[in-house]
Amino acid sequence: MLSDVFSEVGIAATYGLVGLLLMAIGFLLVDLLTPGNLREQVWVQRHRNAAILLASNVLGVGVIVATAIAASENDWAEGLVSTFAYGLLGLVLMGLSFVVIDAVTPGKLGALLMEEQPHPAVYVSGASHLAVSAIVAVAIV
Repeated sequence: MLSDVFSEVGIAATYGLVGLLLMAIGFLLVDLLTPGNLREQVWVQRHRNAAILLASNVLGVGVIVATAIAASENDWAEGLVSTFAYGLLGLVLMGLSFVVIDAVTPGKLGALLMEEQPHPAVYVSGASHLAVSAIVAVAIV
């Protein structure tokens, strides 16, 4: 009984580490797609647009990771691999959605989203991250 608890905690910890790794990759992706230093933009300069964009990415990754874990059907090794694979797929598609929105809108989307003043484009971009994540999550099940 006690060994089952420790085993389950270990499994949860490994899934958590995969989720944290994917969120870190998502942070790097948003940082890559936007001008300037994302940490500086969010935590020092407190730019709301940058924070909303990053938050939508983190939430999207969380949706995908949680769905992949739920769909793993108690196969820990396969679940870890599929969680990581689906998480990466979601990040690639979120990045692609950002590039597509940038291509069809005036100006440079990344620059607009890093402005100090609130910009409505951040909601469109954030919503696209969440929509892509929902699509990937549904594809998992």
